[in-house]
Amino acid sequence: MAGDLNRLATWAAPLLAGLGPARRRAAMVQVSTYLRRSQAERIAAQRNPDGTPYEARKPRLRNKKGAIRRTMFEKLRQAKRLRKAATSNSATVSIGGRSARIARVHQYGLRDKVDWRRPETVSVKYARRELLGFTAADEDAIIDLVMHHITAGG
Repeated sequence: MAGDLNRLATWAAPLLAGLGPARRRAAMVQVSTYLRRSQAERIAAQRNPDGTPYEARKPRLRNKKGAIRRTMFEKLRQAKRLRKAATSNSATVSIGGRSARIARVHQYGLRDKVDWRRPETVSVKYARRELLGFTAADEDAIIDLVMHHITAGG
């Protein structure tokens, strides 16, 4: 996937260089907005960038009857946690704040304590669930957005 992104970046860089800084920034704002929306939708659908579903949660031992349980990563999809940023040279989407630790553990399938506030809690290996990543549709949409800005009187 990184090779595809490098190919996309080398393709778009000379085209965007012909635009002024304000128009480049406008294009990057649109790209980052699109990416945040698409990442949130993919996380809500609980799919990895390659289209495979997330591994299901492990069953809880003490699951109270009638307990309301959120879907996985419901709060990580919020705009205040799934942050976008754009400059004239880049467009980024990241998970910020305290949520970044949780996201990193799931993104890479790392070990973490179930209740990190208590030192005696057992450490568990979490399943790999890629929260941030590019799909082929994302790449096509980015190309369309960049081409729109270039052909719109750049």
